[in-house]
Amino acid sequence: MWALLIWVSLLLISITHWVYSWRNPKCRGKLPPGSMGFPLLGESIQFFKPNKTSDIPPFIKERVKNDVDMCRYGPIFKTNLVGRPVIVSTDADLSYFVFNQEGRCFQSWYPDTFTHIFGKKNVGSLHGFMYKYLKNMVLTLFGHDGLKKMLPQVEMTANKRLELWSNQDSVELKDATASMIFDLTAKKLISHDPDKSSENLRANFVAFIQGLISFPFDIPGTAYHKCLQGRAKAMKMLRNMLQERRENPRKNPSDFFDYVIEEIQKEGTILTEEIALDLMFVLLFASFETTSLALTLAIKFLSDDPEVLKRLTEEHETILRNREDADSGLTWEEYKSMTYTFQFINETARLANIVPAIFRKALRDIKFKDYTIPAGWAVMVCPPAVHLNPEMYKDPLVFNPSRWEGSKVTNASKHFMAFGGGMRFCVGTDFTKLQMAAFLHSLVTKYRWEEIKGGNITRTPGLQFPNGYHVKLHKKRD
Repeated sequence: MWALLIWVSLLLISITHWVYSWRNPKCRGKLPPGSMGFPLLGESIQFFKPNKTSDIPPFIKERVKNDVDMCRYGPIFKTNLVGRPVIVSTDADLSYFVFNQEGRCFQSWYPDTFTHIFGKKNVGSLHGFMYKYLKNMVLTLFGHDGLKKMLPQVEMTANKRLELWSNQDSVELKDATASMIFDLTAKKLISHDPDKSSENLRANFVAFIQGLISFPFDIPGTAYHKCLQGRAKAMKMLRNMLQERRENPRKNPSDFFDYVIEEIQKEGTILTEEIALDLMFVLLFASFETTSLALTLAIKFLSDDPEVLKRLTEEHETILRNREDADSGLTWEEYKSMTYTFQFINETARLANIVPAIFRKALRDIKFKDYTIPAGWAVMVCPPAVHLNPEMYKDPLVFNPSRWEGSKVTNASKHFMAFGGGMRFCVGTDFTKLQMAAFLHSLVTKYRWEEIKGGNITRTPGLQFPNGYHVKLHKKRD
């Protein structure tokens, strides 16, 4: 009996010590305020809880309140997500510092669940020379010269899809634009033709996306499990494609995959099959999902604001009037002249906050202001908190492209990080802007539309249209 009591007492003491240690992590300095939540779970449930606001996510907003009665923490706080201690930054100075100290104080990091989804050798998990090497490879496709050559094809694709949609009673824009962008990108990357393929590559990515930002329970029936299954099927297709290309090499390389295979086969190469396949997977995903969300939201903004639609239309109709041949395609000079369009895209990206969190890991103990970020801890930069800061953006929830007039910010700054920042600034940013601008040019000059249903937004914490956004397109009369 006494032995049992002693054993139970020791167990209770051990559990109590473990819970205390969880809630009070060690630090050689002063940790930011905050709560580590429940053991093992942390505050993951609160973080993943869906919300319908376009404001700063409630999980963040409730914790940054510097209100004595609310007992909250201010712009920098600690938490625990999916079993990992995290410092959350809504402070523009800290976020900017984190991005610009890549490789010195911080390195790119994502939770193990993301690594399982994107692959252990995905570009986001690689560092130093290997990351720069892959980035330069991607820029051969998405750099200035590559985009200049791609513009006619991007415009032609937009024209064909809009023509197709105009003959339908209703089109769901998120799915339709995702299909358009995926088919275009897959053709440039791997020469994939959905009409000639026996397998639906995009369907696997759709299954993947539905569970990408979900609670990481790998149990049959859960969104996360379906996500992993979608990745496995997509990777199998890419692996089979790689094997086929190796067995039957092309005399004249015609896509990015050919270029990647050439790199793999070079003597002394540092590129492995695993890295190459993870790279192709990430590029296929990143190139269409975020852009289709941004385009869908952009059209929703135009539907809600006739004045913005009028001004955007005027800019693009002016381009047509200034041409010798109104039916000729967009030129690079015309594209670069779209001043208001780029303001519109910036404002869409600011309010969309498609990437709700960007993660880094501290390589050593970091002192910032009054706090210490312990080595090995994750830092989560929160772009929505920066983009919706009323001290920087007047009426931050109001869609106002004109706020960008005269701004020199084109891609990234301390107060605008829709595409990341530092050395890991998104290499596909200019490709995204090109696709959006070309699509908007064709849309506003040739069509009008009416809303049918949907258009509601949910964040979980990423942006979603749970009921889609259905519209009816009508051709404009001359």
